[in-house]
Amino acid sequence: MEIKILQVKDYKSKTMTKSIKTLIKKAYADFNARNIDGALATIHEDVDWPNGMEGGIEHGHDAVHSYWSRQWKVIDPHVEPVQFDTDETGRIVVHVHQIIKDMAGKVLHDGMVRIIGMKQVTQEKMPL
Repeated sequence: MEIKILQVKDYKSKTMTKSIKTLIKKAYADFNARNIDGALATIHEDVDWPNGMEGGIEHGHDAVHSYWSRQWKVIDPHVEPVQFDTDETGRIVVHVHQIIKDMAGKVLHDGMVRIIGMKQVTQEKMPL
């Protein structure tokens, strides 16, 4: 599965720094810990986040916060970044092992997902 989240605007590189990888890992760790504010603190305010549960796109921190809050009431997703790349245009590509369980613990999905694209990447905030 491939999810295109944001298109690169300011970040174009064929390499990725350790600090960017660390920031991405922190965002996923906060997501997995259900620390919405911590995860959003690493994501650009102008984020466009795909709503895989209901369809469409959630735009901005408030919309993503609301979506994750709804999502975590009905499913238990866990995402672990396992590989970092850049594509031919310099967009960041994160290969993520995604496990989604229902609230009773039954595995609904267990597989790899590619998260593609960043927008206005800085050392302070990373859009996912």
